[in-house]
Amino acid sequence: MPSKKLRFAGIGCQRQGWADISRIGTHPAVEMVAFCDIDRRHFDKVDKAWPGKPKFSDFRKMFDQLGSEIDAVNVSVPDHNHAVITQAALERGLNVYCEKPLTHTVWEARQIAGHAAKAGTVNRMGNQIHSEFQYRVTKLLIQEEKVIGKVKEVHTWISAAGHGRSGLLQPPAIPEKAPPEVDWDQWIGPAPWREFGGENVYHPRCWRDWQAFGSGSIGDNGCHLLDPLFTSMNLTAPLSITAEHSGMNDQVWPAQETLRYVFPGTEFTASETLPVTWYDGGRRPNWKHAGLPPAESLLQPASMLIGEKGYLLVPHWGTPKLYPEKDFARYELPDPGKANHYHDWVDACLEGNAELSDNFAYAGPLSEAVQLGNVAVRFPRQTLEWDAAALRITNVPEANAFLTKEYRDGWAVTAAG
Repeated sequence: MPSKKLRFAGIGCQRQGWADISRIGTHPAVEMVAFCDIDRRHFDKVDKAWPGKPKFSDFRKMFDQLGSEIDAVNVSVPDHNHAVITQAALERGLNVYCEKPLTHTVWEARQIAGHAAKAGTVNRMGNQIHSEFQYRVTKLLIQEEKVIGKVKEVHTWISAAGHGRSGLLQPPAIPEKAPPEVDWDQWIGPAPWREFGGENVYHPRCWRDWQAFGSGSIGDNGCHLLDPLFTSMNLTAPLSITAEHSGMNDQVWPAQETLRYVFPGTEFTASETLPVTWYDGGRRPNWKHAGLPPAESLLQPASMLIGEKGYLLVPHWGTPKLYPEKDFARYELPDPGKANHYHDWVDACLEGNAELSDNFAYAGPLSEAVQLGNVAVRFPRQTLEWDAAALRITNVPEANAFLTKEYRDGWAVTAAG
């Protein structure tokens, strides 16, 4: 049993919040201090597991009252609140485990990475698959084994749609007020005010559909599925992105998207640029490569890396597979060793090791690339050229307005400087 304790407070206590807290809480060095959730009904699991701990609906009040007693927090709440809570924690010198995507906008991702660098604390994005076998072995296959040669192109697909959970395309004409158990002002946070609407219009399960709160399918899943591409090929910011989709309004995200990224090449790619195509909502690639089965017959969600000497299927859950099958029939996958996304973060917090993988220096740029997809969908069939250093789209000036958002008074994320 470690002698040193990590004093931990959970922010967001149900669904993914509970998954994060309960797994972090299995580390023997974690001491639970307090919990925060805008819905009092969400405290049932944490209260049973750790009875008698202080509970809050306002993270700022928790920080003000218990700040000196807290070393680390998770931020497992809807996307629109990630940055404002994470910044508040970083400014108090806390270690942060923030769910994916790291932020709700491109601009926020850049600022949170900057605030984290200033804070010098130990941070990690809740991109749990980053530490699983299938994603970690991909890096070995590309960088060390070089089993498919250099990569020429990538296709990534998932069936998850950008909206459809609530069945609505517009807010309710006569919205309901929030029930007494819900601190709706805290839930709305930095977003423009609107009423609760009704159970599962937004809270607790359907917020991902809405542009004001969620990030669509690419925001929900991009930090997972694009992660092995970034880690295995050392990808940086994209050069351009082009979107096509099934249609959208100014409230919800598209149900189906195809996003075509072009990234700068690296030593692990076959040319000076790397095309990466994203498909969601049931869309699939339609390749014609010898020795490669149709995408419809393969596991999903997944990525297919097209290499000079073969193809690598990287499923989100499952064992990577090499094609053509006959060429790799006797090949054995290397062993990347074991990792625990939660416990490794706790250990890094205790050691003061801010350099662990999937920290905000890595998660910030990955989230920027993901959220650029949500800028591109507003300008379908237009190629947006991205200047990452200037944080600017150079050829469609009006697109730059969607790199950030307006904040409700008292809830602004500030520039890292």
